[in-house]
Amino acid sequence: MTTSLLEILDEHVARGTAPGIIGVLGAPDGSTEIVTAGDLPADAIVRIQSMTKPILAVAALRLVQGGRLRLDDPVERWLPELADRRVLRTPDAPIDDVRPATTPITLRHLLTNTSGYGVQVVPSPLAMAMIGNRTAAGQEPVAMGAPEWINALAALPLAFEPGSGWRYHHSFGILGVLLSRVVDGSLEEHLRRDLFEPLGMVDTGYTVPLEQAHRLPAANRHTEGGLVEVEPAGEGFSVAPAPFDLSHSELVSTAADYAAFARMLATGGRHDGKVVLDPELLTEMRTDQVPASAKTDDSFFPGFWDGTGWGFGVAMQTSGANAGRYGWSGGQGTDFWIDPDGSFGIVLSQVEMGPEVMGLFRDVQRVADPACGIENAPAGST
Repeated sequence: MTTSLLEILDEHVARGTAPGIIGVLGAPDGSTEIVTAGDLPADAIVRIQSMTKPILAVAALRLVQGGRLRLDDPVERWLPELADRRVLRTPDAPIDDVRPATTPITLRHLLTNTSGYGVQVVPSPLAMAMIGNRTAAGQEPVAMGAPEWINALAALPLAFEPGSGWRYHHSFGILGVLLSRVVDGSLEEHLRRDLFEPLGMVDTGYTVPLEQAHRLPAANRHTEGGLVEVEPAGEGFSVAPAPFDLSHSELVSTAADYAAFARMLATGGRHDGKVVLDPELLTEMRTDQVPASAKTDDSFFPGFWDGTGWGFGVAMQTSGANAGRYGWSGGQGTDFWIDPDGSFGIVLSQVEMGPEVMGLFRDVQRVADPACGIENAPAGST
C-alpha cells in the first residue's frame, strides 16, 4: 500500500505539528507537485530563514564564474573589518587569551562555515561575549543593521584559525555583507536582477511588500501548553519597509519560488536551457568540503556529522541509502533536498524547529523516496 504526500501532511496537521503545511515534490521529468494541508495556502510567503544559505551560495558562485570573486581570495579587500584577525588560543579560552591569525578569511571559508565565526553550542567566554554584543544567533530577527553587526562581530576573536574548524551560521551573514560590497549596492536588488527574475522567483526577498502582507502567515513555537504564536500574521519584522540594511539577514519566499530554485539545481544548474550555475561549481557546492578534523563534537548538535558533510551552503548525505542527497533546512520549519536523479522535495511550515517538525521532515522524505511508492496527491494539489 502506498501513502500520498497529502496524507502525510494531513496527518501532521491533525496531530498538531503545524497549523498548515506545504509540500512540494519535483520529478526528474520536470513535473512539480505542490500540496497543501491545513491553513497554509500554496501561495503563502513564508520565512525560510537558513534556506537562504543555498541561495546566497549560488549568488556568490555566480560572481565567481563571472570573474568578480575567487574562492580562495581573502575577503578583507571588501571587508576591511576582517583584516588582522585575532584567534582564541582554544575555543573555550578567556576572550582576551588570543594570538594573531595566520590565515586570512576567504570566500571558501564563508561558504563552508569555517571562517572562525559562528554559533557557539558549548558555553564559553566567547559565547557570553556574543550574547553581550547582540551577535549571538537565535530565532529572533537580527538586532541591528549590517554595518553595525559586522563591526560588532569583528570586535570579537575567532574561535579557531580559518579553515581549521566549523561553526554554523555567522559566515553566511558575513557573506551577505560581502556580496553587497562586491556589487556595490543593494544585495536584494542584485539578487532580484541576477537570480530571482531569471528564475521567475517573483515573491522572494528580504521583506514582504506591505500590499502582500496578507500572504505572510503567523510564526509559531511548540511549548508544553501547545502551539504559541510568536509573530502575528501579516505583521512583524518580515513586512516592509526593512528597519535597516538586511544584507546579513534571511529571506522570505514561496513554494513556487523555491521550487524554481531547487529545479535549477536539480537539473545541473540550468534553467530554460541556460546555464545559471557552472556545473563544476555546482559539483563543488554539493561535495563535502569540511575536513574530518573540523567535524568535532562541539561544532554543532550531537550526531550531526554522522554520515553528513557540508559543501557550499548545503549539507549532504555522505553514506547510506540516500548518499548524494543534499539540501538544508530553515529554523521556522522549512526544508528542502535534492537527489542525484534530479528529483527534489520541499516542506514549508511556520513552526520553529523541534522534534515535531523534524519528524515531519523525516516522514515526507521517506514517503518521497521512490522505494516508498509515492502516489500523486488528490485534492489539495495545485
